[in-house]
Amino acid sequence: MKIYPGHPYPLGATWDKKGVNFALFAENATEVEVCLFDSESDKKEKYRIKLTERNHQIWHGYIPDLKPGQLYGYRVSGPYEPQNGHRYNPNKLLIDPYAKAVAGIINWDDSLFGYDLNHADKDLSFSESDSAPFVPKSVVIDESFNWEDDTAPKVAYHHTIIYEAHVKGLTKQLDKIPDNIRGTYAAIGHPETINYLKALGITAIELMPVHHFVSDRHLKEKGLNNYWGYNSIGFFAPDARYSSSGVRGEQVTEFKEMVKALHKAGIEVILDVVYNHTAEGNELGPTLSFKGIDNASYYRLMDDKRYYNDYTGTGNTLSANLPSVLRLIMDSLRYWIVDMHVDGFRFDLASTLARELHEVDRLGSFFDIIHQDPIISQVKLIAEPWDIGEGGYQVGNFPPGWGEWNGKYRDCVRDYWRGADSQLGEFALRFTGSPDLYAGNNRKPSASINFITAHDGFTLNDLVSYNEKHNEANGEDNKDGESHNRSWNCGAEGDTDDKEIIALRNKQKRNFIATLFLSQGIPMLVAGDEFGRTQKGNNNAYCQDNEISWVDWKNMDDDLLTFTQKVIGLRKSHPVFCRRRWFQGMAVTGRGLEDIAWFLPEGSEMTDDHWQHDFAKSLGVYLNGKGIHTAHADGSAVVDDSFYLIFNAHHEPLDFKLPPSKYGKKWEMVLNTATGEDPSATFDPEAIVKADARSLLLFKYRQVT
Repeated sequence: MKIYPGHPYPLGATWDKKGVNFALFAENATEVEVCLFDSESDKKEKYRIKLTERNHQIWHGYIPDLKPGQLYGYRVSGPYEPQNGHRYNPNKLLIDPYAKAVAGIINWDDSLFGYDLNHADKDLSFSESDSAPFVPKSVVIDESFNWEDDTAPKVAYHHTIIYEAHVKGLTKQLDKIPDNIRGTYAAIGHPETINYLKALGITAIELMPVHHFVSDRHLKEKGLNNYWGYNSIGFFAPDARYSSSGVRGEQVTEFKEMVKALHKAGIEVILDVVYNHTAEGNELGPTLSFKGIDNASYYRLMDDKRYYNDYTGTGNTLSANLPSVLRLIMDSLRYWIVDMHVDGFRFDLASTLARELHEVDRLGSFFDIIHQDPIISQVKLIAEPWDIGEGGYQVGNFPPGWGEWNGKYRDCVRDYWRGADSQLGEFALRFTGSPDLYAGNNRKPSASINFITAHDGFTLNDLVSYNEKHNEANGEDNKDGESHNRSWNCGAEGDTDDKEIIALRNKQKRNFIATLFLSQGIPMLVAGDEFGRTQKGNNNAYCQDNEISWVDWKNMDDDLLTFTQKVIGLRKSHPVFCRRRWFQGMAVTGRGLEDIAWFLPEGSEMTDDHWQHDFAKSLGVYLNGKGIHTAHADGSAVVDDSFYLIFNAHHEPLDFKLPPSKYGKKWEMVLNTATGEDPSATFDPEAIVKADARSLLLFKYRQVT
């Protein structure tokens, strides 16, 4: 086959309508070969072509007449010296780190490992078996696509409502979608899915990992699967398992069609991305891509370079402080924004990316580069602000421009409604956007991504139905998953016929939903929580690619769904619940009222002493609709109705006195979690209202504007 010098950039395989340019970074390699295949099932490459050109540690070459759909991989030679950090083995076919598509999945075999698994020296030995028959092939794609008039919705951060979902799990059991596309990108972009999201009030769907990933060998041998996908191997390739149209580049087009359809509906697409580690594991893991291309240039290695630093619990950590890795991550992010039109990212274990050496440094090069990048810095950036390493819990410490999964919000709200000892002072902070975490660094309430549940942990239904995890189906003797869940089963473990317990659970679900969407900050809802989806107590369903994890559309709690839609509608209709700026606690000019005020049940305003009582579970909150202190795009002031919330987490009903007339002349009850039904009662100032045990009430005073 003919090969021309080609170019070192762009990295990856680039088709120019006449042929394909191949470019691969491999600093310590001594030889790089491109291997071409005719089909995914080929056991041997049809052609093996050496790349003879090398510039800036990038090996490159141009092969004419190749076309989109061409399957390929790399074989890379160099020193096999694990003790020095080098694990080159040309017997191993390697996935291109910059592949835009990957055909097929790993077919586990001993040949996938760079060493002889049966040798006494383990990874210090050298494997001579060919892994090509068992490795998915990289794919040359045609990057052209008719985006028509697609434009990013650009929903303001403070108006954002996030829906965390799994591509397959959300639609696999949705009967209204054609069977042949359920569980795929096409199903997410189907009108049935989109219309449901719009009716619910969602502005952004956050998809769990879609980067091509590997299902671990030990799971496959147990008949399980890596369902969540936090095991990436291709940071540019949408996973082929979620494609209904093909695996030779068709998955890329299908993903783009999904994004285009969601954008037309005004819904943003946020990707959950895993740049902290790869699927190659530790020194005993397989050689699939990075490990065989340039192990020392991609991974954090210990002083004894045979071993890996592991801040992720997966065996390895990508070294985001090295130029090669930084370039990979930034190129990947820009690709998904520019070519795939996504609107933001949620970074798994983001503290790992901040580590310069061993300590977490929030001003590390990763954040510096993102901050100055004119493309990446303009989309939504959300951190999971922790990893498993020392000092890895960094909630509140990420730079301006970042949102954070607020684990302190989750824990506090769970404790409050289950009646655990907790101070009202912290609950007030979480309800108002966590100013103690974010206000001191020029950040806004939108920095707090509030959530009660996430993919990792109990569903909302299970949070109020189980005291203990029930992960037996995972095959780890129920030892996996979090043991301290801050959950409460309301009196019985799991399913029950007790009507009182069922009623209490339903009320608790409404309490959590109402608190989430009436709090300042950005709410995130997990798919199915809005209608009571259960995982039967499994709080770590990462390996359950079945009905345990898939959203059950047939057994919906329609009442809870209606309630959730109503609360989301209230939030979207009233800017007082989604402020751009912090509460000041100061009098509003012309009224003498604060923008927020806190009341005891008997109607008097709270003092500093009242916030410190662990036993206190009840309070009233006044939100002044004329104290928002922001303007519309045309410069006019943002003004809203005023609201009064009653929180009663006490186990008995309590009487509450409404505020005096200066706060509102007539209060209309608009929400009562005790019943979930639409209330219609109105109340005079200082009227006495009864709040049911463990309930939330919301009253509105319609402002004259």
